[in-house]
Amino acid sequence: MEYIQKYLDEIGRILQNLPQAEIARTIDILTQARIEGKRIFVMGNGGSAAMASHFVCDLGKGTVQQGKTRFKIMSLNDNVPLLTAYANDFGYEMVFAEPLASLAEPGDVAIAISSSGNSPNVLRAMDVARERGLTCIGITGFEGGRLKEKVDVCVIVPSDSRHPDAMQHAEDGQWVVLHAIFVTIRQGME
Repeated sequence: MEYIQKYLDEIGRILQNLPQAEIARTIDILTQARIEGKRIFVMGNGGSAAMASHFVCDLGKGTVQQGKTRFKIMSLNDNVPLLTAYANDFGYEMVFAEPLASLAEPGDVAIAISSSGNSPNVLRAMDVARERGLTCIGITGFEGGRLKEKVDVCVIVPSDSRHPDAMQHAEDGQWVVLHAIFVTIRQGME
């Protein structure tokens, strides 16, 4: 029981220190993309892939309202055959960059979810997104990694990389950030 309380106390500290200004900027960017009919591409690896898929479900389905413009949003990690084909033929670092090169247009939005902020395939995708004129958003942990230098807005969950449960803390914070974005957008559409 003692460790449960310690874990929850650390999560509480992290949540109290989430960067609300960056979260608000992300909400503004996504709301504008919806209004303008721009596409939103979301990506991540492992647990971050699960977050990307879940976030796409939340925004894609959870904001549908009669008479309101819908989000055009997709997760680049959900098409396993395409992902593995790119990994096999071009290398794993290209699995998100190649679909972006095919689908993205100027003014679209790319959201990279990476707890470390250092995943090579996510970083390469952000390079392609910038080349194509997309607005780039990072949702990351720790200090932001190299991702923070490649995006227009970086929401950094302030987790302590020296803590033995640092990755779980970062991921817990990222889930809260994504849900805060979703529920704020949904509320604003009513």
